[in-house]
Amino acid sequence: MGELRPGREYGLKTRLVRGGLKRSPNGETSEALYLTSGFAYDSPETAEARFKGDDDGYVYSRFGNPTVVAFEERLALIEGAPVARATATGMAAVSTALLCHLRQGDHVVAARAMFGGCRYVIEDVLPRYGITSTLVDGTNLDAWRAAVTPQTKVLFLETPSNPTLEIIDLKAVAEIAHKGGARLVVDNVFATPVLQRPMEYGADIVVYSATKHIDGQGRCLGGAILCDKKFLTDHLLTFIRNTGPSLSPFNAWVLLKSLETLDLRVRAMCEHAAAVADVLAREPKVKRVIYPGRPDHPQAALARAQMGLGGSLVTFEIDGAKAEAFKFANALNLIDISNNLGDAKSLITHPSTTTHFRLTPQARAELGVTDGMLRLSVGLEDPADIADDLRQALKML
Repeated sequence: MGELRPGREYGLKTRLVRGGLKRSPNGETSEALYLTSGFAYDSPETAEARFKGDDDGYVYSRFGNPTVVAFEERLALIEGAPVARATATGMAAVSTALLCHLRQGDHVVAARAMFGGCRYVIEDVLPRYGITSTLVDGTNLDAWRAAVTPQTKVLFLETPSNPTLEIIDLKAVAEIAHKGGARLVVDNVFATPVLQRPMEYGADIVVYSATKHIDGQGRCLGGAILCDKKFLTDHLLTFIRNTGPSLSPFNAWVLLKSLETLDLRVRAMCEHAAAVADVLAREPKVKRVIYPGRPDHPQAALARAQMGLGGSLVTFEIDGAKAEAFKFANALNLIDISNNLGDAKSLITHPSTTTHFRLTPQARAELGVTDGMLRLSVGLEDPADIADDLRQALKML
């Protein structure tokens, strides 16, 4: 009872609450938490069959665990993906999705506007294994086309991007990737599967930091990779099994429960973010506001078509540089200073000294990450209270 019936198309809210549910004989209403590292076998023959793959029972929690599998199955149902595999963190998901199939001599094309950790993997880690890369302006489709070579195996992007909230045309980039015989890997953390499902636009692999909106309450780390069954069998499964970027059962249980409220939380955050962005746009000490839901966003039409709502992140630039940005942040009373995002609590960060501080000043300038830029993750507080906190801090400048 309570499990989704095969063959029926359930709505998103139903999938968020009941996807992957498999009750034990005890009939628990909340998903069971299996805190175990290993599993006992009925016989040595059973153990042999499981290691050979003839029996699909559990072997070891690094390979698979009932609680982790429930999270994976629910997330795959939400995304509309054939399969999902959970990882310990979002960066583990990114690294694993790339390293499990790329080889020496391969080439990656990536949008230059991305999280600093992702850029580190592409520019510093991959070259150690003989994998080259080219960074392009993600909004320029001609740049994507020009960068693809016969050695290109992956196109990588995040949209909206961190922290400048650029929107990249997923369908067009997917077509470019497939024409060149490459896979498109999309980091969908800012949009979440509630607002955007990249596979519907042709993406081959989707990665998440589940630490962000999926948990949504700042409690635990987690990540996920969504793909087709062939990629899982040919590349991902063996890599995860032997390198061990596995998600703990407890974290999987926390994330599984969080998925039940993901749609409610994300939509409320988007509503609040849109209101806060409009408030900031009216402030004279704010030079510019970047929010995909506003008509003045450079890719506003694409954002409406691809995402539906504008997201929970608002990036803005104050009139000044680092000193003024720090003074503003220190004057905030309600909003916390933190590099995390997607939390129920509103969080603000200064990208040039945190998430993107390892980039050279020239690289930050190319991305438009200035010393006066701040990234606000809008939470579930009353939007009027968030706006009041921002306004009173701006008055201190």
